[in-house]
Parts: sequence; C-alpha cells; structure tokens
Amino acid sequence: MGRLIILMGSKRDLDFAERIGRFVDDEGFDVKYEYAVSSAHKTPEFLVEKLRAFEKDGESAVIITVAGLSDALSGAAAGTSIYPVIACPPDLEKYGMAKIFSSVMTPTGVPVLFAARPENAALAAIKILALSDRNLQRQIREYINKKRCEIIDADREISGKR
Repeated sequence: MGRLIILMGSKRDLDFAERIGRFVDDEGFDVKYEYAVSSAHKTPEFLVEKLRAFEKDGESAVIITVAGLSDALSGAAAGTSIYPVIACPPDLEKYGMAKIFSSVMTPTGVPVLFAARPENAALAAIKILALSDRNLQRQIREYINKKRCEIIDADREISGKR
C-alpha cells in the first residue's frame, strides 16, 4: 500500500489541503495520507531533508503540493524527490491561468502534474498508487460505478418529473 504526502507551503493552506484527506476518508479508499509543511522559498534545506526522509522507508507515495503565490514548492519537490508530484494550488480561483503556469511550467526533468480540485488531486494520486495495488484498483472501479449510478439516478428522477 502506498501513501499520499500532502505537502503545504504554509499552515494557511491546511483548510484547503484537508479536503484531500476528507475525500480519501469519505470515499473509503485504503490509502494512508499525511500532512507536512515546508517552503521552497523560506526553508529549502528543510524541504530537501523532509523529502529525503519520506523516501527512506521505501514505500510508494505520491506528493500533492498545496502552495499559494508562486508555487515554487511543486517544482522543488518534483526536482528533488523520486515520487510523482501533483500541484493543487489553493489560490487558483484568485489568480486564474497565471497560477497554472507557476505550478507546471518547469524545466525538462522536473515533471509536475496539475489538478485544480483537491478531490481530483487525491483521486489522481490514488490511481497512480493503484498501478501496483489490485485492492485500490477495485476501490477505484467501485467509485467510478458509484458516480455513474448517481448520474443515472438523477436522470431518472428528472425524467420522471415531466
């Protein structure tokens, strides 16, 4: 089983970041997650130490970065860690398209994926972990079927009102 590392640029990002953990819990995915804070600008050495410590146990993981403003955190994490990085900025609605560029316009060899919603960041990370976990594959299939049923039920409800 792998884990999600929810790496925030500051404590102010916690309310937004907690939506990732809530999604995992609410949907019943068998994935561990943990929160951490480090700044690529203010504590770069601490960030590198933290990323190295995450790798020591050898467990597979995906890092979801939640960082506002220039989002150097995502690129720094992707350039330092062996784990995939998904940027999920808390201030996308405020800064719009410029925010996307600050998260994903990174040099060759520093791949950062992007998800606008924390729930989608969580699901994308879980799908990455599921590549080597049959149990997670089954859970994802159940989730997809649940979402499918919600749409079909909504159609039946609305269609029946005519």
